Amino acid sequence: MTSRRWLREGRSDLASDRILDAAAAVFVRQGVARTSMADVAREAGCSRATLYRYFDDRPALRTAFVHREARRLAAEVAAEIAGLDDLVERTVEAVMLCVSKVRDRPTLHAWFAAGNVGITRDLIDSSDVIEGVAAAFLGRTGDPEEADWLVRTVVSLVVLPGTDADSERSMLRRFVAPALRLGACGEPSKGSVPGLRALLAP
Repeated sequence: MTSRRWLREGRSDLASDRILDAAAAVFVRQGVARTSMADVAREAGCSRATLYRYFDDRPALRTAFVHREARRLAAEVAAEIAGLDDLVERTVEAVMLCVSKVRDRPTLHAWFAAGNVGITRDLIDSSDVIEGVAAAFLGRTGDPEEADWLVRTVVSLVVLPGTDADSERSMLRRFVAPALRLGACGEPSKGSVPGLRALLAP
């Protein structure tokens, strides 16, 4: 397929999504660390020159992929916890759903395979990724530190799972959910960490 034909078939945002879909397939098949821009272009059916029109380099491609998946995951989780009124239960279920979806989806779980953990760690430490997660999960006014906390909570359970789902829920109820009701000095706040209301408030 020529680059010109490829561009006619999927332009602008659709083209970017098509590239990211292709990248996801290669990430699963080869691992994130071993996926090159040439691999992604081949999978997408476009030239490398076309690929570089949308993503400057591999880090930019990886960051865009994580941003997109965070937005999708946030939308799914928000819809699935919509019927829960209790703040603690909403918090616990939100985190458990995130963890479960990451574990169950090869395109997300691939980021936690042994050869890819370094890349995932670097992305988690990236302010661009944390800001993207803040926008997806907490609303655009969310505190990046809250997003950082949420991401690291999910990642810790993916990398170091509890004995079973019940033990993970118990840990979240005891140690994570109470943080929503505490201020920076341990004083009771008015219900929850402000930025988390976008996702967790009934």
